[in-house]
Amino acid sequence: MILVTGATGTVGRAVVDRLRALGEPVRALTRRPETADLPVDIEVVRGDLGVPEDVSAALTGVDRVFLLTAGPEIPRHDANLAAAAAAAGVGRIVKLSSGRVDDATATDPIPAWHRAGEAAVRASGIPWTMVRPLGFMSNALHWAGTVRARDTVFAPFGQGRIAVVDAGDIAAVATESLLGARHAGRLYTLSGPQALSPGEQTGILAEVLGRPLRYVETEPADARAALLSFGVEPEMADAIMALRATALESFTSVVHPTVEAVTGRAPRSFREWAVEHRAEFAA
Repeated sequence: MILVTGATGTVGRAVVDRLRALGEPVRALTRRPETADLPVDIEVVRGDLGVPEDVSAALTGVDRVFLLTAGPEIPRHDANLAAAAAAAGVGRIVKLSSGRVDDATATDPIPAWHRAGEAAVRASGIPWTMVRPLGFMSNALHWAGTVRARDTVFAPFGQGRIAVVDAGDIAAVATESLLGARHAGRLYTLSGPQALSPGEQTGILAEVLGRPLRYVETEPADARAALLSFGVEPEMADAIMALRATALESFTSVVHPTVEAVTGRAPRSFREWAVEHRAEFAA
């Protein structure tokens, strides 16, 4: 049995689908099973990673875990899972982490949270694999509303480039890591095939959609205010803005060969991702 946390998110759902396609038994942990919308043959259990008793119950009979946590509670949630997994005799933990954990200059919240989470997983004594994407292609979906309504992408840090990676490629590496013994103790930094700025991503979206789009660089303060207007908590908004600012660093623009090395196929391009998601940007 493989436990998947974060199973209703973009990456977690892709991991569930890949494992299911391979015939692996999957249990999904979520706080809201009634809205999980997972296939009927997936065992869905209610639980909160902040409640140790929930975590212990979810791990009954589990051999491997895909650990996906988010936000300020990452250190505590990862520690709860790691401790309960050790007590349950789990044989492998694959943690979705941050591509900047090993960057000594990365003291902003998100890599710091994941650094603490990784430490808890390592301390458990369970064989582990850390999967560390640099950035997500799916973040471009945040632009879909203004692309549909105004043919415009609004984003800060226009000079920054990130070698964003497709969620399906992250899931492919995670699945291989869950199923293959050779991945124990490995640190996998993931990227897509090309580092792109927001303006370059906008140009690709325009070509895929077949209509002109414009990119407007926003002030960081305005971008933060937009996050708050969507209900993001201030602490998380600050963390997101700090993460976005790292696009200006060279670290995030490095292209890594990891996806192909682990899966045997090249990572998908942003253009391929845009074609798949064309309908979400359509006017």
